[in-house]
Amino acid sequence: MAAQTHLFHPLHSLSMPLKTRCKSPDFKPKLKPSTFIISSKLRAAVVGGGPAGSSAAEALAAGGIETFLFERSPSTAKPCGGAIPLCMLDEFSIPPHLIDRKVTRMKIISPSNLAVDFGKTLKPHEFISMLRREVLDDFLRRRAESCGAALIKGLVTNVEVPLTSSSSYVIHYNKNNSQKSLAVDVVIGADGANSKVAKAIKAGDYTCAIAFQERIKLPEEKMEYYENLAEMYVGNDVSPDFYAWVFPKCDHVAVGTGTVCSKKDIKMFQHGIRARVRPKTHGGQVIKVEAHPIPEHPRPVRVRGRVALVGDAAGYVTKCSGEGIYFAAKSGRMCGEAIVKASEGGERMISEEDLKREYLKKWDEKYLTTFRFLDLLQRVFYGSNAAREALVELCGDEYVQRMTFESYLYKKLARGNGWDDIKMVMNTIGSLIRCDIVGRGIEMFDKRVLAQL
Repeated sequence: MAAQTHLFHPLHSLSMPLKTRCKSPDFKPKLKPSTFIISSKLRAAVVGGGPAGSSAAEALAAGGIETFLFERSPSTAKPCGGAIPLCMLDEFSIPPHLIDRKVTRMKIISPSNLAVDFGKTLKPHEFISMLRREVLDDFLRRRAESCGAALIKGLVTNVEVPLTSSSSYVIHYNKNNSQKSLAVDVVIGADGANSKVAKAIKAGDYTCAIAFQERIKLPEEKMEYYENLAEMYVGNDVSPDFYAWVFPKCDHVAVGTGTVCSKKDIKMFQHGIRARVRPKTHGGQVIKVEAHPIPEHPRPVRVRGRVALVGDAAGYVTKCSGEGIYFAAKSGRMCGEAIVKASEGGERMISEEDLKREYLKKWDEKYLTTFRFLDLLQRVFYGSNAAREALVELCGDEYVQRMTFESYLYKKLARGNGWDDIKMVMNTIGSLIRCDIVGRGIEMFDKRVLAQL
């Protein structure tokens, strides 16, 4: 508990010259007779320094919680497409200089190489931000530090769970080849799909996809083609259950793919997307190769005791689109703010019920429907080449585009028109019927080609 003598107490680094919104709220506790008051500030450990962990640490430190942010390798970052929605720029105060490219044109390419422009309804001020995770993650970590979080550059090896509800959690970690420990009252697991925090609290397993990505530096004249263009490719040759992508970065493109059902064949699917884009990337040089597991659905347990999971550790990556950065940062912030509120600015101990009420319930109310809807879309449209042809055909409809981008860019359910919604459903059915013929033809062609290899 917070009143005990702690095993380690690093100095805070507060000298970062960042303009932030880190202001400690004025808390006026209204304590109930049963409230467990503590004799020192609540101490929190955040394991993982990506968008989820950094956002959680920022919210905790700004709210008066003594905060320790663990990141084993600040110089590296998770392999990621790096696309974030427009609303995240303002909501998380992301400065413009972090953005590599402002994508205003998107193409989705079907198994038969039908290409559809998927950005015709974007307004002049609207775009999709493309950035590098190593740049974004570093900025968010430094901002958390400027709010008072102590960054510990070390690898967490184990989280010791207390035997009683009032005892401390102990974080065991390796720093500079030396084993150290830190006792805390609350733990936030933001340490990715293979979360050690999740294992410590027996949060259960979930299905993981594998993402594989190559960063390719293109000749200048070919990089011009991707200046403000992102491409998505669908087909059995690039992924049996997801999509492949070409996303522009500062001076290179990220070319990658992902799959959950055929992870052992990921390199074959990467060869597939490289073959599809070869005319556009010929002459380019591979400067980095990356692979990483990505969760396919939320974990069975996301809160246990005084431990909460956020970001990939909780399973907050959407099906169909594969989006994770915004939901990681949002879940981290919501969890951090929940702890601040429940602890009344770090003045009282919190419980599992507090975390479930202030964090988990609010998260599910806000986003669970979105995750379920995108899961349904993936099952409908990514199961066969016929369905993928139908998906691309539908993406050419401007009403579909408007609804999609309004929902994606602003993370709010777009308001549609009743008659247009009915037409969209009918068009979907029609596309699935028509494209079944095209899809079966493509799949038969694929089988003949594979038989000759």
